[in-house]
Amino acid sequence: MNDHKSLGKNLARNLGKDRLIWIYTQMIRIREFEEHVKRTFLEHPGAMRGHTHLADGAEASIVGTLATRNATDFVMPTYRCHAHPLVLGTSAKKMMAELYGRKDGLCKGFGGSMHLADPDRYFPGTSGIVGQSIAHAAGAALTAQVKNTGQIVYCFFGDGASKQGAFFETLNLAALWKLPVVFILENNEYQAYTHVALEDANAQAGDPLSQKAAAFSIPGVTVDGNDPLLVYDEVAKAAERARTGLGPSLIESKFYRLSAHGNAITIPPAPTQFPEHEAIGVYGNKAEYRAAKDRDPIPRFAAHLESEKILTQSERQALDDKARVEMDDAVAFALASPLPEPEEAIKYVYA
Repeated sequence: MNDHKSLGKNLARNLGKDRLIWIYTQMIRIREFEEHVKRTFLEHPGAMRGHTHLADGAEASIVGTLATRNATDFVMPTYRCHAHPLVLGTSAKKMMAELYGRKDGLCKGFGGSMHLADPDRYFPGTSGIVGQSIAHAAGAALTAQVKNTGQIVYCFFGDGASKQGAFFETLNLAALWKLPVVFILENNEYQAYTHVALEDANAQAGDPLSQKAAAFSIPGVTVDGNDPLLVYDEVAKAAERARTGLGPSLIESKFYRLSAHGNAITIPPAPTQFPEHEAIGVYGNKAEYRAAKDRDPIPRFAAHLESEKILTQSERQALDDKARVEMDDAVAFALASPLPEPEEAIKYVYA
């Protein structure tokens, strides 16, 4: 049974019914997009090339964060980046076509899963380099500060990226210059295949990871990333701090990654049967996964909305069905889109 008791106390924020339903809708759209990507590798072998990194399990953290955003604020995530542009309003069809490497894709088929970009929605682009978004976000925040645009930057990165030199160097400069940026450290418990709690040379030191903020004299807080309302509360404080010239904050959002690191081990055994956790064969911890499923943010938040009479079961089912149809249409659009012409391969290369 999903425990949603902690969610009720957050209604004091006075988020209206429409906004709460919007949060649930975006969460289920993300989940459906990711599930459709998973199925691609069995149902359409070879149609999607390269790695895809899924974020199922992170929906509450991502949507709770972006629910605090103003329309012109920048969003800069990691290569696990399908969810963010969906929430910003990027076309699911164009995104899916991009993952399929098709001409009608968001980046004309040349970016793929790890290199999405939609500048019109203040989503400058992502990269496969671990921690790249951290330094880039500081650059965008400095630009906003110098030009006095009133924009802030939401920077997402994983727990593993907080070991990178760019993390320490960027937080130092951001703190010194009081840059308008919110750093969201997504602790999904795994760095590729290594659990964050393991005390060896390949894992992470320091728990909670948010305490690293103290070295730079900026606020740091750890929040339950399975609860979009708790995430909203903490990010809203950090966003206000950034908007009023007080500088950056570090928020560690803790949740569990419900898929394996990349598509190399996310191929299901049959079209209609998906394993409980595609990574079990690698990580070997079914009990851990089942405990995480009990905290799955989507049914947990849905149960809360139903208990508060914000959403009925039939209304929830209608939203779920709509999201599923949207992503079915996105896959159909991607498969119908042509491949780029070979001579286009160098058209968008700059030196």
